[in-house]
Amino acid sequence: MATFVLVHGAWHGSWCWKRVRSALQKLGHEVFTPTLTGVGERSHLLAPDVDLQTHTLDVLNLIEWEELTQLVLCGHSYGGMVVTGVADRIPERIRSLVYLDAFVPEHDQALVQFAPIADEQLIDGWQCKPIPAEAFGVNLADRAWVDRQCTVQPLACFSQPAQLSGGVARIARVTYAFASGWAADQSPFYPFYQQAKARGWATRDLDCGHDAMLDRPEAVTALLLSSL
Repeated sequence: MATFVLVHGAWHGSWCWKRVRSALQKLGHEVFTPTLTGVGERSHLLAPDVDLQTHTLDVLNLIEWEELTQLVLCGHSYGGMVVTGVADRIPERIRSLVYLDAFVPEHDQALVQFAPIADEQLIDGWQCKPIPAEAFGVNLADRAWVDRQCTVQPLACFSQPAQLSGGVARIARVTYAFASGWAADQSPFYPFYQQAKARGWATRDLDCGHDAMLDRPEAVTALLLSSL
């Protein structure tokens, strides 16, 4: 059986993976869905200095202390920034890397370069309010629930540039899945989908909203299994 580490996006938490996590566990796989520092059930740790490096260390430390190897590492949305940093540091432990409608930074690139944060999204200059689920095309049945579950996130997560050394290039199996059902070619993730094709990565098109793990859990589960 395989080992999966699934990393959520901005303002979310482990909760968003529960459908996919359950499906994979029923098949006998080992699944980890860490909640990053300062959001979800770890929102009591919210602080201005929580940044991209903090979240990269969250996942690196999980992998280190759980002694995980040959794992499938998946990042959704902002989680793509995180898993890129993780994979760059420990490519030898990564069996395959999956980007789920996610940002894929190069060295010294920050998320705000791809999706600027508007002033009206900020509280006290450093807490970034969640974008409403409706804007991300989340299915109608889940929208109110997703809005209740999402929490503010520090601006530093989005403004700190990724520090990379080229380790991701050592990972042979990389997949990019684009959620085409909510913004099509206006999505901030569309350029990364095109770049993935140009790089020769495996690519998938999922006809759903941005939170694909909620809109299409069966398809995301199949996607992860196909990356093995």
